[in-house]
Amino acid sequence: MVDKSCVGAEGTPFEMAVEAGKIHEFARAVGAEHKDHKGRNPVIPPTFLTTQFFWEERVEGANPWHLVQMSQERGMHAEQEYIFFGPPPRAGTRLYCSSRIEKVTEKEGRRGGTLVFVKMITEFRDEAGELVAEAHMTGVEATQVPT
Repeated sequence: MVDKSCVGAEGTPFEMAVEAGKIHEFARAVGAEHKDHKGRNPVIPPTFLTTQFFWEERVEGANPWHLVQMSQERGMHAEQEYIFFGPPPRAGTRLYCSSRIEKVTEKEGRRGGTLVFVKMITEFRDEAGELVAEAHMTGVEATQVPT
């Protein structure tokens, strides 16, 4: 069951190095064929920021999601959104990141029971501290076991 007291919880800041080889690998894996994702100084595909989880796991406490305590049996990943506040990062960029649990909301399900939505936001900032992008991840838990 979701612990609503998790709202506002912040993870330990972590760094993410945007590397050309990793951009090439990711673009190939997701079928991103645009020329900007290739070459010596490639731009990241928008969903590349998902790789934040590989960087977070290297820093203890970076990902606050465990504080949500969402049920593995009744919970699932519901939505993922990436917002860019300028051009996407290129290879060679170092991003300074932090994740926080933004909000918990509830809604009555169509088949009965309540759905609990939890939103986590990860901010990606450049070396100057400017906000480059945000990743918004939403998980949902059904209060009843689906039948």
